Amino acid sequence: MLDNICSEAKEQMHKAVEALKKQLAAIRTGRASVSLLDGVRVDYYGTPSPISQIATIGCPDPRSLTVKPWDKAMLKPIEKAIQDANLGLNAAVDSDIVRVPVPALTEERRKEFVKQARQKGEDAKVAVRNARRDANDMFKEALKESSMSEDDEKRGLKTTQELTDHAIIEIDKLLAHKEAEIMVV
Repeated sequence: MLDNICSEAKEQMHKAVEALKKQLAAIRTGRASVSLLDGVRVDYYGTPSPISQIATIGCPDPRSLTVKPWDKAMLKPIEKAIQDANLGLNAAVDSDIVRVPVPALTEERRKEFVKQARQKGEDAKVAVRNARRDANDMFKEALKESSMSEDDEKRGLKTTQELTDHAIIEIDKLLAHKEAEIMVV
């Protein structure tokens, strides 16, 4: 029972860290990256679809992206979806591709992105702490029902705290790396 609760908590914490990695990848750093468009959904014949499922995304240089849809009828919807995604990018149709220039970031905008990254990091920390709380509650409940000894409960609480500390350290490392990446001019 102890191992089941700990592994479940570890899995929840791992999911929170992985979700943070995906969210941080979507934050602009001043140079073009295909992951900038990961969150963009295009109305593909009535179904909101990720842009990567209906087009090829390329990065020809550090200051621009290209999106080449497999269906040429999707050029305008892709352009509209990128502009509606509120990423600060202005897409333009150029014959059979959509060009997306990535403008250089101002100091103010960089600080805004750092603030956004920190908020996402704090959300991930809250998710990790919630997983710890849930595991601790399960340990206490098991002790009440006499299906676990006090020693096992204390061992479980200690293990859960160690998992939490490890996840928080990993989140802090991810944030520090992303902040440094955003602030590089």
